[in-house]
Amino acid sequence: MIVELSQVRDLMLVNQEHPISWNPQSLVLVGGRVLMDERAASALNKLMEELDGWRFITAVSGWRSQEEQHEIYIRSLWENGEEFTKQFVARPGHSEHQTGLAIDLGLTQPDIDFLRPYFPYEGICQTFRERAAAYGFIERYPAGKEAVTGIAHEPWHFRYVGVPHAEIMVAHGWTLEEYHKHQKPFSLEVPT
Repeated sequence: MIVELSQVRDLMLVNQEHPISWNPQSLVLVGGRVLMDERAASALNKLMEELDGWRFITAVSGWRSQEEQHEIYIRSLWENGEEFTKQFVARPGHSEHQTGLAIDLGLTQPDIDFLRPYFPYEGICQTFRERAAAYGFIERYPAGKEAVTGIAHEPWHFRYVGVPHAEIMVAHGWTLEEYHKHQKPFSLEVPT
C-alpha cells in the first residue's frame, strides 16, 4: 500500500510527549475567521456545506503560530492559573493548532469563550459531530479519555486525520493516541 506524505502528516501525534515536527505548507481561510491546512479546510467546508453549518457554527480557533500559542498559554496562566491551563491549553510547540489540522468550533452566539466555546451534544453541533468522521474529523478530546490524551474533555476541539482513519477511530472509540498504539508495528512518524 502506498501512503502519501500528506496522509502521514494527517495522523501526526502532537501532545505533551510529542512536539510538533513540521509546519503546515498551505493554509487557507475557513469559516471566514481562521486558517487551516488546505486539505482539512476543504473537508470541513464540504461538511459545513452539507449541514448549512456556517449559519449556526462559528470557527473560533484554527492554526496558531508558535508566538500565538505562547501568548495564549501565558495569558491563560495569568488569568486562569496553572491547573486550568494544564487542562485546556497545550504548551507552545505541543499544540495541535500549530499543525493547521485542528479547529475549535462554537455555536454562534453573542459571547463566545475563546478557550472553551459552547458546542453542545444536541442540535446542529451534534449533527456536525455525527457526520464529522465521514469527512475525516474526530472529536479529539472526548470525555473519559483525559488520562489517555492528557487534556480535559473538549467537545469543541476537532482534528482532521482523514478518511478512513477518522471512521475507524470513531467506530472503536479510540483517541489518536490509542489509534497510534494499534498501528504498531507500522510507523506513522513524519519523515524529516
